[in-house]
Amino acid sequence: MELTSYSEAELKAFYAACRKDYARYQAEGLKLDMSRGKPSPAQLDLSAGLLTCITNEDLQGEAGDYRNYGILDGIPEAKRMFAPMLGVEPDELFLLGNASLQAMYMTISYAYSHGLLGHTPWGRLEKVRFLCPVPGYDRHFKITEFFGAEMINIPMHEDGPDMDMVERLVSTDPAVKGIWCVPQYSNPTGIVYSDEVVRRFASLKPAAKDFRIFWDNAYCIHHLCDTPHCIPPILEECKKYGNEDMVIEFASTAKVTFAGAGVCMMAASKATLADLTKGLSCFTICFDKTNQMRHVRFFDGKFENILAHMEKHRAILEPKFRTVLTALNTELKPLGIGSWTEPKGGYFVSFNAPEGCAKRIVQLCKNAGVVLTGAGAAFPYGADPADRNIRIAPSYPEIPELEKAMALFVLCAKMAAAEKRMD
Repeated sequence: MELTSYSEAELKAFYAACRKDYARYQAEGLKLDMSRGKPSPAQLDLSAGLLTCITNEDLQGEAGDYRNYGILDGIPEAKRMFAPMLGVEPDELFLLGNASLQAMYMTISYAYSHGLLGHTPWGRLEKVRFLCPVPGYDRHFKITEFFGAEMINIPMHEDGPDMDMVERLVSTDPAVKGIWCVPQYSNPTGIVYSDEVVRRFASLKPAAKDFRIFWDNAYCIHHLCDTPHCIPPILEECKKYGNEDMVIEFASTAKVTFAGAGVCMMAASKATLADLTKGLSCFTICFDKTNQMRHVRFFDGKFENILAHMEKHRAILEPKFRTVLTALNTELKPLGIGSWTEPKGGYFVSFNAPEGCAKRIVQLCKNAGVVLTGAGAAFPYGADPADRNIRIAPSYPEIPELEKAMALFVLCAKMAAAEKRMD
């Protein structure tokens, strides 16, 4: 029976039983942080060979001595290996440091200080507006908030952002300069954009000539199923409509090899890369070519070996996602408490609590020793208008810890829902 059908007496008895169970969890002294989607130690161990796979001789590469200065855009061996990951040509790829977030920040900063492809720097404009599909990636929103852009919530549907709303705003408002997108296994919903949505993005007709799609393809190879739906390459689609300068794509190996020590990549038109290189060439003489070659040697220079490596990640992650979904489907679904995504890849499960309950659930979990991503973090300014969304990150804990954390989570969701009904 759903919780909404409980009588007042049944609801009070249900809540009292929950409170009793909650007190037992508090007494256990749990200490578990699930606030970020961190790879587990077992996942990091998969790439231990990175530490021993390279020799001094390996650093004499096709383009010269990789121990020395130069080759700002990345070594050719690595560009060839990573280009299929984003569906681009090697000369449309720029390899940077260890984190795609750095590349995104740098690109936004360059747009504000110098302008993109000769357009007026955003910092000189009276208003800059950014479209933000929600729920979305909190660090995207932090970047645009830091630079002072006005952020506009765009609802997410099962096939991607509300494209009617995107097309209307982009085509009519020249202050709209960009949109954040995580197109494959969106953070946190796990949604994969449909082919039609990708085509509608590629064919946008912006009022602002320097409007840009910031295409963060962080999870493009992070599959948790046998037959994933992979989106069309966005740069190739944009070329069909003469919009190749409109998109900048980002990815990294942060959750493929070592988090914090991977390789970051940025794909864009040749004109866009040449433009951004003006700023990058002042920022550094070169990025870590040794690490780029380390990745080439570890994967033997073959993209198919990267895909095989990701199957090892899947073997670790899939049971953890199953643990989360089993808890939600077993404990909350019969009670009609909340809704959630069942992603086919990526790093998160997006949970929508009953309206007005997300902050309470997160606080109850924290008071019993389990730290979650803050309620509202997946919305601009950290403000979820309905106080519903919670991002669950299953990757880091071992399964016994995760089972305990999810048992506490569903208990807290029951308590918050009951409290809301008793108000």
